[in-house]
Amino acid sequence: MKQSFTVRRSALDGLEAFLSVAQHRSFRKAAAELGVTPSTISQAVRLLETRVGAALFIRTTRSVGLTEAGQRFLSRAKPAFEELIAASEVARDLGRRPAGRLRLTVPRAIVPILLEPLIASFCEAYPEIEVEIAASAELVDLAAEGFDAGIRLGQLIAGDMVAVRLTPPFRLVVVGSPAYFARRDRPERPDDLRRHACLRLRRSNGALALWSLNDNGRAIEIAVSGPLIASDVPTILGAAIEGVGIAQVPEPIAAGALAAGKLLPVLEKFAPTAPGVFLYYPHRRQMTPKLRAFIDHVKSRPDAAGKGGTRIEDERKRGAKRRQARAVRTRLHLHGAR
Repeated sequence: MKQSFTVRRSALDGLEAFLSVAQHRSFRKAAAELGVTPSTISQAVRLLETRVGAALFIRTTRSVGLTEAGQRFLSRAKPAFEELIAASEVARDLGRRPAGRLRLTVPRAIVPILLEPLIASFCEAYPEIEVEIAASAELVDLAAEGFDAGIRLGQLIAGDMVAVRLTPPFRLVVVGSPAYFARRDRPERPDDLRRHACLRLRRSNGALALWSLNDNGRAIEIAVSGPLIASDVPTILGAAIEGVGIAQVPEPIAAGALAAGKLLPVLEKFAPTAPGVFLYYPHRRQMTPKLRAFIDHVKSRPDAAGKGGTRIEDERKRGAKRRQARAVRTRLHLHGAR
């Protein structure tokens, strides 16, 4: 591999000198253009001809012309060299100013309630940045999949990521429609969930998400059952609104349906608090201007929940200290809910 790279790199040596001589039909003018001596240009061209295996110029005391091999070499080398220069300029330009495509991976549920207003103002402020949003519940490797950043719940973000808070902590609420509760009594204790149709979320790793509750400071994880399993929160929320069953969802996502009376909250005193939503990205010493612009835009929002970037591990450590003061986590397996 190393030898192959050396060959490719050597093939470019002397190319700029050749193109300059071919343009001016003069070694002296080419030397002046490139800021070197004529002998340096002559030597670079000779070495290039040796590597190519053919004479590229016809030299006389009065003129310089191209051989047939030189003409063919010029016809292929000139556009290729110009494309390399253009590529370098594009890369250099993107390294200096906010421009290009910014790729974000986000959960679909977050797009309408958080990302749409943020993206609207960002696109207006930075018209040279093209935002691409991949709305998916799947947890992806940002670097491997070519994403600049992601947005997720704090507890789902890897510990080595840098995170910027987008929302304050919020509750996970259990909700159901008025039509559903017209048929069933409202649950008053976590154990009552065994008698209810609970809508479940399947995580990207294939596991069914447990319901999390808080009983007087004691964290509880409950394995519920019910008629519907979905891989995203909007589907779960929509099914709850239609009366299929009850669901546990982030309170901001259910806020509109709760305010409109389409959903009713239950087990409110058992609702746990989630860390909130974060923008996260790999730690980089040289951050691209487009990502820096987006992070600065997030921080500058009037309703910005957090003004600085922090390692998500810091949030986890604080959460761990709070949990240490609670009783040992209890897992209840409730079955038979229909």
